[in-house]
Amino acid sequence: MNDQAARRQMEGNEFFLSEGWLSIDHLITTQHSFRSVLLSPSRVNRFRSYMNRPALADVPVYVADHDVMRAIVGFDMPRAVVMSMNRKPLATPPELMASSSRLLVLEGLNDNENVGAIARAARAFGLQSILLSPTCTDPYYRRTVRVSMGEILHFRTARASHGEWAHVTAQLHAAGFVTWAMTPSMGARSLWDLAVPDRLAIFLGAEGPGLTAEILEATSERVRIPINSDVDSLNVGHAAAITLAAISR
Repeated sequence: MNDQAARRQMEGNEFFLSEGWLSIDHLITTQHSFRSVLLSPSRVNRFRSYMNRPALADVPVYVADHDVMRAIVGFDMPRAVVMSMNRKPLATPPELMASSSRLLVLEGLNDNENVGAIARAARAFGLQSILLSPTCTDPYYRRTVRVSMGEILHFRTARASHGEWAHVTAQLHAAGFVTWAMTPSMGARSLWDLAVPDRLAIFLGAEGPGLTAEILEATSERVRIPINSDVDSLNVGHAAAITLAAISR
């Protein structure tokens, strides 16, 4: 479970692994379906209350002692609750554009904790759709799900292919979206000075490199959050939360 590359090769687009009680509560209400559950003995009694839920009907539940659990998951997990889930099919970028008026677009984010934090903030401020670039991390990686407090499991999510990503801003503009590229650049417009359009797509880039020059050039506006000049920039998760709070006020 702690080898992301190996897991992606094994899971593909078929299933993913999640952990913890909070994930169960969220997963029961999503379109992801349970394949199986793995428990440590100390978690059996608490899990019994879930057994009558329709989402868990006929789902195999395995119980393994400490040494077996450690061998299975790859590290020490003494109080484990682990679920194997069938992935619901991802939406396509055109489907998201047709069904959303607010859209988060993530380019090249590979820090799972940042993606989880962004998803948690986005759900808190009413967004339901995330569009990922081809190089973004898996949205259902276990750490992403955990940091999002399970909220990412509820999103309508699409991943653009390399061919689709090359034209993503043009497609958004054709669908009636105004596009904002979030950047700390002093040449960008202040978030506080902009009117919020009816249809808005907000682009966020990875920590360090930020958005590519191509995206910065193609979007409708470059937008910054005014901060103390002694500070270089904000964490991308914090920047997302501030931006989403501002547009939803």
